[in-house]
Amino acid sequence: MSDEPASIDEAPATPSSESETLLESLASICGVLIIGLFVMTFVFQNFEIPSASMVGTLLIGDHVVVDRVTLAPPTPWAFFMGYRDVHRGDVIVFLKPGEPDLYLVKRAIAIPGDRIHLHKGIVYLNGVAQNESQAGKPADDDNPQHAFNAYRDNFPSTKPGPYEEVTEQWAAELPRNVQDGDLLVPPGKIFALGDNRTESLDGRYWGFVPRENIVGRPLFVYWSFQTPADQIDKQSAGDRISFIGHVLFHMFDQTRWNRTLHRIL
Repeated sequence: MSDEPASIDEAPATPSSESETLLESLASICGVLIIGLFVMTFVFQNFEIPSASMVGTLLIGDHVVVDRVTLAPPTPWAFFMGYRDVHRGDVIVFLKPGEPDLYLVKRAIAIPGDRIHLHKGIVYLNGVAQNESQAGKPADDDNPQHAFNAYRDNFPSTKPGPYEEVTEQWAAELPRNVQDGDLLVPPGKIFALGDNRTESLDGRYWGFVPRENIVGRPLFVYWSFQTPADQIDKQSAGDRISFIGHVLFHMFDQTRWNRTLHRIL
């Protein structure tokens, strides 16, 4: 008998895996980018709030993530996506009627079949006054914009005046949809208002939102930066570059950190 110790069998050596080629690396990166682009185009999308029409809920300079799926037209093969129709009170992002390149964000106040009117800035839905704590009302203060306006605040009982920013199409269509002092929302339409009622050019001025114009609903604020109210009017290349520099310089001291991940309700 041999005195040599018994040997321990070892697994056969495997050839080392070949390093990933440049072409394979590029293919992987492209795959990630394509998936990311799909998600950010068809599932979620980011928008910036440029005006004060939703103050009370959204501030100028809020950057929001919008869910593009829930309110989309249902697709039979994607029954698992949780599609639903627009509900009263939903904050919605949509293409402005008559201006297909302009996105707006407002609150859906009334859906098809609803009857609505405003009295002294208070919304009456199907005859019932709505308790909207987030909505701005006409008030007696130093801002003339907040003063009572018969067309805006007693809508639709008064015809628009010569200085009201009402579209011609809506000025002609509005009377056809008024019954007994209420605005009747027709099939396939939504009536939307801004929460900052005294400073919002909304459905009172351009009419109903076609259901197919609705893009989605904002979910939360992912970043909020203190932005001047007149920044929306500064569209030149010089103004934009100047503001980008301002943002970079004041990224930390003018970011509204307390609004990060703020849910939009």
